[in-house]
Amino acid sequence: MYLFSSIWNADDWATRGGLEKTNWTLAPFESSYKDFSFDGCQWEDPYPACVSTTTQNWWDQYPAWHLSDTQKMDYAWVQRNLVIYDYCKDYARYPKLPPECSLSPWD
Repeated sequence: MYLFSSIWNADDWATRGGLEKTNWTLAPFESSYKDFSFDGCQWEDPYPACVSTTTQNWWDQYPAWHLSDTQKMDYAWVQRNLVIYDYCKDYARYPKLPPECSLSPWD
């Protein structure tokens, strides 16, 4: 399961230079989460650092660590059609990109 959330102040960097207009009549913009917890572990190629050696759980299996061919196609479609801003491609703001930007969804 995934949860993605983002909020920004509508500066030019976040709106493709002002191409994406913010409808301020819809303000205030709010988001809330209840009873949300997150547990994760760092990726250490070729698998997560917290992986179990027993592989009894689905998250300890190879397919859980990589996108299937269908998921890769879906990912590419989203990148082409829906993504407005990707900080991993913002070399002006981040000359030295964060480490997670070096991870490839295609591997």
